Amino acid sequence: AMIDDEIARSCAVFDGQGAPMAGCQPSPKSGAAAAAVVTRYYSALNAHDYDTAWRQWGDDGPPNQTLAKFRAGFVHTRSTHVTIGALEPAEGGAGSIYQTVPVVVDATLDDGTRQRFTGEYIVRRVNGVDGASPSQLRWHIDSAHLAAVKGL
Repeated sequence: AMIDDEIARSCAVFDGQGAPMAGCQPSPKSGAAAAAVVTRYYSALNAHDYDTAWRQWGDDGPPNQTLAKFRAGFVHTRSTHVTIGALEPAEGGAGSIYQTVPVVVDATLDDGTRQRFTGEYIVRRVNGVDGASPSQLRWHIDSAHLAAVKGL
């Protein structure tokens, strides 16, 4: 997950500056690249690489959450699996692009308890605004709206 994250960061930084870089698939501005952020997020969680998972929310992690608090929230999670649903076209607003990424998340806790969540992530990037930083030009999770499925 960490290597995939670094490749995605590099692709976003150099996107549109000359010929496309080898290995930059999907296109850094595409909805598929936005969905890949969510996939990387769960890959990092599975590897217990909480630093990489936390950074999928941007340089400062999830809103109002320290890395220590984030890490503690997953201390009893043994594994996760995310299924990405069909992507609708992205929406723009105030210099940013927002991609809704529908998901089904299956999680297994340390004690074997299984959980399922459904919902969506909103993934955001700045839309080529002059002076945008490299971190603003790459997709990151902006918000999550997940609900537990009862009776699993």
